[in-house]
Amino acid sequence: MAKLLYAFSTSLDGFIAGPGGDMSWLTPFLGPDPVVDELIPRIGALLVGRRTYGGDDPHRGTEAEGKPFGGGWDGPQFVLTHRPAAPAPGITFVGDLAEAVAAAKEAAGDEYVNVLGADVARQCLEAGLLDEILALPVPVLLGDGVRMFDRPGGEPVALELLAPNWYRVR
Repeated sequence: MAKLLYAFSTSLDGFIAGPGGDMSWLTPFLGPDPVVDELIPRIGALLVGRRTYGGDDPHRGTEAEGKPFGGGWDGPQFVLTHRPAAPAPGITFVGDLAEAVAAAKEAAGDEYVNVLGADVARQCLEAGLLDEILALPVPVLLGDGVRMFDRPGGEPVALELLAPNWYRVR
């Protein structure tokens, strides 16, 4: 059965996007990465937040713009939103978290559902649906933006190390 994986690149100070969702900070760091290259074929579906779906793209202005992993992955995408966008091939808009997770898991089969978006990842974690986390640190300090995990007043979340930067949610 599919597992939910929150895999993301993060600045060393914990931001996955700059102010306003700006992803241009990541562009100079894109390129071959053995961890990502090994992960991509293991992803069966994406569960994407609405802000991430309609947001900035580190591949902006290139042939890879608008394509998951810069065109390195193709498959079903489930966007969690109450504001669906225009229909697009391979994209399903879902208004309920449990329904979105169930549909993405079914589509993924025995592969991962990769969660894209900090808010969706937080919702999955709080609902007890998130299985694993892969944090890919990038050597830059942004100072501001979208935190990889933000839950003011929340309790600590225990994680078990599976491999470098890869954790199981306990």
